[in-house]
Amino acid sequence: MGQENDGSGGDLHANRSRRRHTRRRTGGYTAAVRAAQAGKTVAIIERDKLGGTCLHRGCIPTKSLLRSAEVFATVKEASSYGITVPEGVPGVDWSAVLGRKSGIVEQLHRGVQALMKQNKIQVVYGNGRVTGPSIFSPRSGAIAIELQDGEQETVVPKNLIIATGSRPRKLEGLPYDGETIATSDDALEWTTRPASIVIVGGGVIGVEWASMLSDFGTEVTVVETADRILPGEDKDVSAEIAKALKKRGVKLLTGAKLQASSCRTADGGIAVDVEASSGIETLTAERMLVSVGRQGNVEGLGFENTDIKSANGFVTVNTATLQTNEKHIYAIGDCIGGVQLAHAAMHEAFVAVDHLLGKPSPRSADRDIPRCIYSRPEAASVGWTEDGAKAEGFQVKTAKIPLRILGKALVHGETDGFAKVVADTATGDLLGVHLVGVHATELIAEATLAKLLDAVPWEIGRTIHPHPSLSEIMQETMLSLEGLAGH
Repeated sequence: MGQENDGSGGDLHANRSRRRHTRRRTGGYTAAVRAAQAGKTVAIIERDKLGGTCLHRGCIPTKSLLRSAEVFATVKEASSYGITVPEGVPGVDWSAVLGRKSGIVEQLHRGVQALMKQNKIQVVYGNGRVTGPSIFSPRSGAIAIELQDGEQETVVPKNLIIATGSRPRKLEGLPYDGETIATSDDALEWTTRPASIVIVGGGVIGVEWASMLSDFGTEVTVVETADRILPGEDKDVSAEIAKALKKRGVKLLTGAKLQASSCRTADGGIAVDVEASSGIETLTAERMLVSVGRQGNVEGLGFENTDIKSANGFVTVNTATLQTNEKHIYAIGDCIGGVQLAHAAMHEAFVAVDHLLGKPSPRSADRDIPRCIYSRPEAASVGWTEDGAKAEGFQVKTAKIPLRILGKALVHGETDGFAKVVADTATGDLLGVHLVGVHATELIAEATLAKLLDAVPWEIGRTIHPHPSLSEIMQETMLSLEGLAGH
């Protein structure tokens, strides 16, 4: 969830002008449009649907479900806003929730298809494999395509961009069936909401599903091997989200290891043993959702016919240019690992296409790509965590301001959360910004721009922010870092 990317399809992007050729996903169609707008002839090879996992199995469908859950949670608290619900307790029409999700996905899918036509991008539906030097081309990079009707076609590109995405990683030893024991891809196909669930993995995807399902009334238990949920985020973010989930009845087992071999299904549910500091605990639930990371879609693409290398299940690239060992072949998005987010893939698409056009643009460091968690409350971060900055050798100073000081937060009725700023004591440089609270995923854009422009905290603090607004939390926290907070 979150901003997870890509499932099992792919984008190979070729130029027949010779054509630029892409294999699907968010990064793939973004690269295709960028190249087409630069005057290149572009083709996309797509084995499934344009738009990738972000549109079909990730960002968009999960955020639709989360929004429905948020509305349901708000309606249940309507009386606190002075609003009465005539029939008392509101209910959930799960089929309508799913219908809304599907309608949004289909609308955006049609938009991507129209975008391809608008930019005169040819879309070839089928499975593509990269071939080595042949009668078609003296160098590797031609694409042999098995079309959906069983016919064969070969595309010979000048440049190739691989954007084949990723898929959920599975834990060995679990009897996956897509219903009782499922990945996040499978869960989006559930036609009923489980009464209880064990979520394995307390990262972004696990936390979002825990938040959404708990808001709908599901009894949720999260099992995480690290000593806290969201172990990649700032410790204060992790603690705040954990507090919010526990407040809603979510059980969090951290420092715990699932014993996959003990998992059994019976009586319409699952039972599994978990090893924690307190000993072995047996968990039972109607379903299990496994969210333990993602792996790149790098198999069956013909890389053995080329000098393209992969490591740990991801394509190896030049981190600055995104070129593989074959200089005319690039790779972007989830399939190269790193930050597996749709907006990261879009950024990489621009970097790759600009480079092959001879107009190289800088690639942002992974830490400067905003990270968003669409739970309730939301969380968003950019830059170094406090502990990460210290480990890197910075002498840091921090400021943290609670959201509840803002009039707009009180008006909104959502006061949980905070803003935290991490800065370099020696230079005053902004190192990181971490937000938890309503609309945090929107507010983080200001901090991301500040990082791009090398703004220092006092510059953001002295920027006039509208009142009343949630954005004031950014201003107040930056001023607090300088000892100048007004509240």
